Amino acid sequence: MLRFWLIVLCVLGVVMGLSSWSLGTVLPTRWLVRGRIAMAALDVLSLLLFFGLIRHHDGIPETFLRAGAIVFSMYWMAKLVLLVLAAIVCAVRGIYRFFVADAIVVPMDRERRQLLKGAATLPALALASGVYGGTVGRTGIALREFSVPVPGIDNALEGFRIAQLSDIHLGLFFSLEEWRELLEQTAATGADALAVTGDLFDDDEMNAEAAKILDEFVPRFPKGIWFCYGNHEYFRNIEATEEALAKTRVHVLRDASALVVDGTRPLWFLGVDYPRLRTLFKLGGAASMETAMAGVPENAVKVLLAHHPDFFDAAASHGVELALAGHTHGGQLGIFGMPIVPPVFKYMRGVYHVGTTFGYVHSGNGSWFPYRLGCPPEIAVFVLKKS
Repeated sequence: MLRFWLIVLCVLGVVMGLSSWSLGTVLPTRWLVRGRIAMAALDVLSLLLFFGLIRHHDGIPETFLRAGAIVFSMYWMAKLVLLVLAAIVCAVRGIYRFFVADAIVVPMDRERRQLLKGAATLPALALASGVYGGTVGRTGIALREFSVPVPGIDNALEGFRIAQLSDIHLGLFFSLEEWRELLEQTAATGADALAVTGDLFDDDEMNAEAAKILDEFVPRFPKGIWFCYGNHEYFRNIEATEEALAKTRVHVLRDASALVVDGTRPLWFLGVDYPRLRTLFKLGGAASMETAMAGVPENAVKVLLAHHPDFFDAAASHGVELALAGHTHGGQLGIFGMPIVPPVFKYMRGVYHVGTTFGYVHSGNGSWFPYRLGCPPEIAVFVLKKS
């Protein structure tokens, strides 16, 4: 977790510096220094308040904590959006100067005045995106359905529906009531089985009750609820979570496999544990995959549950038909369905075809921070089809 917070601080520092630069596109020179000082003061104050609340939150009402964190995220994401818009404005101006000869001789002060006529739109757009991403953007659930072509299946598997949830992150930004409502919405899809690909149990005070709620929904999925561990389960009291799950009918797949439907080509679910040995963004896990594959018939239709999408490569090497993962949250920021954050993961969001394997990286249902823009939480449903 220490590395995670160090990365967060580094990212915030970069955003602070670049957003200060972005003020040059919306403020006249005589106001620029004061504007930058004011922004820096707000930045420092927001950081002190946020990390102060994280460190000394005992006794503070949860509603206040949640509201404070959401406002913090909206402020910083509005800064990031302002930075992006300012960069676009500067790029357009540069292209205009390069290709339009007359623009080269326009005096700088006149050019600034012309820019300022529409400059207020940049902060307004940034503010609007901040508010949207902290409210509707992070709570409006998208339902996505995909057909997965599989050769040689019989009527027992034709139309078989698998729903996926991932990265719920129970806690300050995802309550038990919201967890129950999400399961209700997922059950309404008519899925035969539910796969939860890790990072569900992220609050030691809520985890046991969350397992009970998950168990209540087992009858709503005729072929069961299946779960694999993510890294956040290990950040918490993993022994208590294991004990809570052991009291349920949820199938936990930790480097293991199980027969789900028998037939001409039987359906097997496989699950791999989150590896202990890993770098920050990449992992191996070949041994886990080998263990999970033990005893699986060669002609089986294989569905892999893995928290980390790096397992897609191992899945392809073992002929897995469908591989489901999460972990990345889809970047939480996107445009036209594509993540806009740096591609720190090989497989970041959505559908990937790796060899004959259909891989899907779930965008997550919870949040690292309470903000999503162009990357809504989702319920993903996969329908097996004869190919």
